[in-house]
Amino acid sequence: MSIGLGHFVAVSALLFSLGLFCLITRRNAVAILMGIELILNAALLNLAAFSRYLHGQPDGQIFAVFGIVLAAAEAVVALAIVLQLYRAFRTVDTAETTELKG
Repeated sequence: MSIGLGHFVAVSALLFSLGLFCLITRRNAVAILMGIELILNAALLNLAAFSRYLHGQPDGQIFAVFGIVLAAAEAVVALAIVLQLYRAFRTVDTAETTELKG
């Protein structure tokens, strides 16, 4: 049995649904960021899989690598925001941080 495009799409759908579930149900800012990363990884997996199976060119894989670099930069900025949130409110619970002014 070989691994086909449908397998990649199924794994990507599972990753996306887990990320969406994490995004909706969690109140912790770090857990929300993890959900966003899961959703981004699902999209990048789809991009690389469709590029491989439909065109046979590495274009989608190159874009996926750039997407991973972008995700790393986004994680650094988001964690810096979470640290500032913790400094201002002494919590990372998003329900307790209702105002922008610290």
